[in-house]
Amino acid sequence: MPAGDVSDRGSRHTVRVDGWVWLLAAAGGAAALWLAALAALVALGRRRDARALASLLPDCARLVSRLLRDPRVPRRRKLLLAALLAYLALPFDLVPDVVPIAGQLDDALLVALVLRHLVRGGGEELVREHWPGSEATLRLVLAAAGVRR
Repeated sequence: MPAGDVSDRGSRHTVRVDGWVWLLAAAGGAAALWLAALAALVALGRRRDARALASLLPDCARLVSRLLRDPRVPRRRKLLLAALLAYLALPFDLVPDVVPIAGQLDDALLVALVLRHLVRGGGEELVREHWPGSEATLRLVLAAAGVRR
């Protein structure tokens, strides 16, 4: 049976699920988890942390976009950033996103490793220059990338 097909052995019905449906489902699941985390932070009275989390994903996306357009970023590192975006956009992962915690952890680890590679290659100032978010979230991103200050 081809990947993406769902079939019941006792039935003659087969349903084909296109790749874009899987992509939308994965994006919807990630968005639901993100919103649940935001709601939990607000419910716990941690509004500042909720604001930082709410802006973290869009800020990271803008950072990668800006780094891809910057002529000072070496081509190999741009290829690595583009590969990261492609991996994150794919509807399948090394650890599926439906697996609680571990599903998102593999994505976060991959982002941290790519940023670490970029920063260690002399790109810390580029990351600082292109970071669109707050200083607090920048410190979190740089700490995840292995920068200690």
